[in-house]
Amino acid sequence: MIRFAHTSTLLLAALAVTLALHSTPALALNLKSFISNTGSDANSCLNAANACATLIGAIAKTAAGGEISIINTGDYVPTGINKSINVTNDGGGEAGIVVGAFGHGIDINAGPGDVISLRGLVIDGQGVGISGIVINTASAVHIQNSVIRNFQQGIEGFGIVMQSSSPTTQLFVSDTIIFNNGSTATTGGIRILPLSGNTANVVLDRVHLENNVRGLWVDGTGTTAGNGSHVLLRDSVSTGNAGDGVLATSAAGKVPAFIVVERSTVMNNAGTGLHADGGHAVILVSDTTISRNGTGVSATNSGQLISYGNNRNNNNIGPEGTATSTFAPF
Repeated sequence: MIRFAHTSTLLLAALAVTLALHSTPALALNLKSFISNTGSDANSCLNAANACATLIGAIAKTAAGGEISIINTGDYVPTGINKSINVTNDGGGEAGIVVGAFGHGIDINAGPGDVISLRGLVIDGQGVGISGIVINTASAVHIQNSVIRNFQQGIEGFGIVMQSSSPTTQLFVSDTIIFNNGSTATTGGIRILPLSGNTANVVLDRVHLENNVRGLWVDGTGTTAGNGSHVLLRDSVSTGNAGDGVLATSAAGKVPAFIVVERSTVMNNAGTGLHADGGHAVILVSDTTISRNGTGVSATNSGQLISYGNNRNNNNIGPEGTATSTFAPF
């Protein structure tokens, strides 16, 4: 009896140790990680002295909802993002993501409820990349204080493409310049293209769309299901683009493409400054200057362009154009 009890005690102790080992995570993920162009992905990323070298390495070692801090000037390779994460460069110099041929700078395929924040990045397609930031699935994406340039590859060359299939996706871009993107007539700066069942809610605040093919393109033709796009362009500039400065496209049976342009400047675009094309394509315009474009404003194929009556549309190269209707002031 005594020997059996002693053996049982040893077995129970061993079992307790085993359970304790299995209940401890093999690798605890960082709440905050660091990357540097002099770092190594073999490091823990846990502090500046042990920084990783790439976003890919840091994302793998960072908990969902955590932060990745870029600590010095350097070029970093493109990455995918599959969870909530905050990537921040505040004062570390130019943090460049350099994209090779047929590549994307940041490819977002996150889950329901995931929120991604990108701040202080310079994303460069070098003339051969496809897109700077591609949003496939996410709950919300925040882009701040960034530069996205030189994405000119083929029929998909855009600075930002939002082609989400999540039920609702929100995109917020502020204090950002998007320039020299696109190489064909249907490419350019930003494209918002909801896919089946998606509702896209977008705010572009203090954004410059310069020297692209199209400036901003909100496209409802990709699906018949969902509530389409609702986009606010505010305190922003669309200028020097080879096509339209701001374009909404949709069609009968397709989802709405709805844009509000407020306190902005649309000028020196070779195409139309503000263009609503197709049924369910609507642009509302308030306190905006439209000048020196190929055509000032245009509504085609049952599109609607509605003015608040306080805009300045003059001195365009071709026709000024007129709104389809005007809201009476409150």
